[in-house]
Amino acid sequence: MKAIRKILNSRNSKEDGNFFLALKKMLGFTPKNLIYYKKAFTHRSANIKDENGNPLNYERLEFLGDSILGTAISTHLYKEAPTGDEGYLTKMRSKVVSREHLNALGKNMDLVELLNSRIPKDNFGENVHGNIFEALIGAIYLDRGFNFCEKFIHKTVIDPYVDIERLEGKIISYKSLVIEWCQKEKKSFNFEIYEDNGNDVLKHFAVKLFVDDKCLAKARATSKKKAEEAAAKRAYFALQKKMEK
Repeated sequence: MKAIRKILNSRNSKEDGNFFLALKKMLGFTPKNLIYYKKAFTHRSANIKDENGNPLNYERLEFLGDSILGTAISTHLYKEAPTGDEGYLTKMRSKVVSREHLNALGKNMDLVELLNSRIPKDNFGENVHGNIFEALIGAIYLDRGFNFCEKFIHKTVIDPYVDIERLEGKIISYKSLVIEWCQKEKKSFNFEIYEDNGNDVLKHFAVKLFVDDKCLAKARATSKKKAEEAAAKRAYFALQKKMEK
């Protein structure tokens, strides 16, 4: 721990002071041990290692924070939805902790501005925002314990965003909905993916979604998964009246 403390304390005192003040304002309480938070805001590209050659970045804290967040959300849903069975509670939790939602939370809090990285901030993908948010939760847990961490989760996630009725109607995967409907109605479906050779700087993928051999929707995105989801969303709205019968 002393070796880690020495490595992560390598920033000058002015930087530490600015980091502490920004962190205190963001958290709404005074952090006790900056070491955890510095680690939560260190990207692997910084290439910082301890004396044994182990990487020092937010990835392990991200794993911890994910578990703590899931526990806090599960506890809240268990109390607030007493009639919900296991499947219902699991689906509701997944809506709260979806990657899209966590990315939006991290982005709204502007967490990436505190990130120690060798990569220009504009070059990061969307997931970095959610990753830092989870790592921050892990840092709070190690610094102040579960009760403090749970209060922070209520303040940033549960109180402003977790409304049971609204969550029940929230769709987290249009692709899953379309596939389930096709299987139920015994319709064939196929996502035809091909590389998009457009003029974009970033590589794009294009998708055609066929239902019963008919091209129902097209979409393009920077990953196959995103392109499939976008095509499925368009197909969902085209099929919505039939799907809701």
